[in-house]
Amino acid sequence: MTIAFITHHECSLHRVAVHHPEVPERLSAIDDRMLASGISILLSHYDAPLVTREQLLRVHTADYVDYVESSSPGPDDMVCLDEGDTVMTEHTLQAARRAAGAAVLGVDLVMSGEASSAFCSVRPPGHHAERARAMGFCIFNNVAVGAAHALAQHGLERVAVVDFDVHHGNGTEDIFRDEPRVLFCSTFQHPFYPHTGEAVDSPHLVNVPLTRGVTGREFRDAVKGHWLPALEAFKPQLIMISAGFDGHREEDMADFRLVEDDYAWVTRELKEVAKRHGEGRLVSCLEGGYALSALGRSACVHLDALIGH
Repeated sequence: MTIAFITHHECSLHRVAVHHPEVPERLSAIDDRMLASGISILLSHYDAPLVTREQLLRVHTADYVDYVESSSPGPDDMVCLDEGDTVMTEHTLQAARRAAGAAVLGVDLVMSGEASSAFCSVRPPGHHAERARAMGFCIFNNVAVGAAHALAQHGLERVAVVDFDVHHGNGTEDIFRDEPRVLFCSTFQHPFYPHTGEAVDSPHLVNVPLTRGVTGREFRDAVKGHWLPALEAFKPQLIMISAGFDGHREEDMADFRLVEDDYAWVTRELKEVAKRHGEGRLVSCLEGGYALSALGRSACVHLDALIGH
């Protein structure tokens, strides 16, 4: 089976303020670990294309897209799109276009059968970006752009978006709350940023808030008790993953106690669901993960599980 690895060097040109945790070195940490482990040679490598305006407008308002594009600064300038977390510098807009375009390419590859699954190693991340608002380091909602592309371009009727980032994917929920063709499953630390997700008022939202200090056992119990039954009932034709690795015990920005084996386990579980209902089709998009060594190790076991080792 071919596993697509999608990235672009322009995603590393996006630089924000000094001491900001969302740094270009996140992608090189994954690359370095892939080379050291030997996984890199087992993957098919692709450059992420630029997302089109049409693809963005499936999940974002025209006013918001215009606002982001018009806010793009020149050299040596910086623009904050929210209260300070989500920053644009000279190369940010191009990186965000590549990050969203990667998700589109991943969907096209798995839908054509050219790849069985895909991992998008991109930044900026996306799952906090709402239909008309940037937040939490996120500008365009990459995984939502990919899911909407699968519905519109490939005619799918059931797409699941599964989010194991330590932060709730409020943007993805905002975009798909009223879309019955999308099932959104999320585990996250609560109470915690962005302070959303606890109340569930839709049968297509499976939010599982977890308290600080959660270990792999509690995380796996949540997946088995909530996600897997919902996914089996929904029978997704495609699974999109918001792959945030910031629940790792080495992270100092959150309070989960997950380890690499937990990420490998959940990937294998989702892969089995994809095999049963979606011909194995699965597209994963990098979200959080800021402890560089832990990020590199976790992303590699995620890829290893996709490969089937």
